[in-house]
Amino acid sequence: MKNKINLVLAITCFAILCTSCTKSNQKPEDTNTSANTVSPEDLVKRGEYLVTIMGCNDCHSPKSMGPNGPEIIPESLLSGYPSDRPIVKFGDKMLKEGFGMFYPDLTAAAGPWGVSFAANLTPDPTGIGAWTEEQFKRAMKEGKFKGIEGSRMLLPPMPWYNFTVLKDEDASAIFAYLKSIKPVSNVVPQPIPPDQM
Repeated sequence: MKNKINLVLAITCFAILCTSCTKSNQKPEDTNTSANTVSPEDLVKRGEYLVTIMGCNDCHSPKSMGPNGPEIIPESLLSGYPSDRPIVKFGDKMLKEGFGMFYPDLTAAAGPWGVSFAANLTPDPTGIGAWTEEQFKRAMKEGKFKGIEGSRMLLPPMPWYNFTVLKDEDASAIFAYLKSIKPVSNVVPQPIPPDQM
């Protein structure tokens, strides 16, 4: 009788163990598919968060000097180097020695590569308005100008090489956020090669 009780207990324990292992091996998407659905609003919020922590405003948003130093001009958010701003001359002696220099609001930079200007990231046609999400991902993860295969590489100081491992869902969120902000018409100047500085 004692052996039968032990056998029943052993079988019961084995059944419980099998059931719990089966449940623990299920993926969350197997048990609740609605938890993986992200609303468009949440996608945009995630993109705004990523743009903020990745420092995109540091270079892509024009600034004016305020009591705390450079402050973003809200109506020019992420619109790149202002097209109506004169292009300043950079001291070429230091550049020839390998130094880099920034415009005071960081929207332009000069170095051994020449002079580069921060792009317009707003959804205006002069920005990324006509871009596809695939182009955006290619620009971010492969460093291709305007995300076009075969185009030139993005110039410093754009740190695209830091984004080569950017997850597709994060790139999608950033793109959704950029498409949601106010369009700003601003044609950013073309880069200036080192021999024309």
